[in-house]
Amino acid sequence: MPQLKTRQLLVDVARQLFAKNGFDSTTMNDIAESSGKGRRTLYTYFKNKEEVYSAVIDAELMRISSTFLAVARRQLPPLEKLVELIFAHLSLMKEAVERNGNLRSAFFRNIWKVGSVRKKYDKKEHDIIAKTLEEGRRAGVFDIDDLLFYTDIIQATAKGLEIPYIYGRLGIGMDINGTRPIVTKILRRALGMREN
Repeated sequence: MPQLKTRQLLVDVARQLFAKNGFDSTTMNDIAESSGKGRRTLYTYFKNKEEVYSAVIDAELMRISSTFLAVARRQLPPLEKLVELIFAHLSLMKEAVERNGNLRSAFFRNIWKVGSVRKKYDKKEHDIIAKTLEEGRRAGVFDIDDLLFYTDIIQATAKGLEIPYIYGRLGIGMDINGTRPIVTKILRRALGMREN
């Protein structure tokens, strides 16, 4: 337990330093000094700064994943749940980027590193979307034939909307209440649902 707390402290301190100073301007010495644990302790847990950075991204994605899972557990009709999942995805990614200040540029610049850490969380998200679509299909609400294809499209679309959403370029001039009905309408049509 103390080892886990020490590792978490190092990750938290590193996240704050990366957010304040940026990845390139933060050194292993800075992390060790700011954590009050020393270089030897830091190197016990991490080989290099890139490994620390991966741990920071992993911690952020774990936070996002647990909140996303909480949305998935809510008892909602399938279409409403799908819309909630999409907006939770976008909002959580925006929050993670905003929470990390200057890390924001590194967050997108180093997309391959983020992508490799993100794979296991993407898989969980993919499974949740697929389960929601299957619930809708079984209930006769969604008229879809290839569940995995629809899951892939919905997840890829949500990921593709992250940057415009984060920078406020999605539905310019509209608030979240204005974009939600449009997303719902698009999903209704894509999933073969009749208009009310």
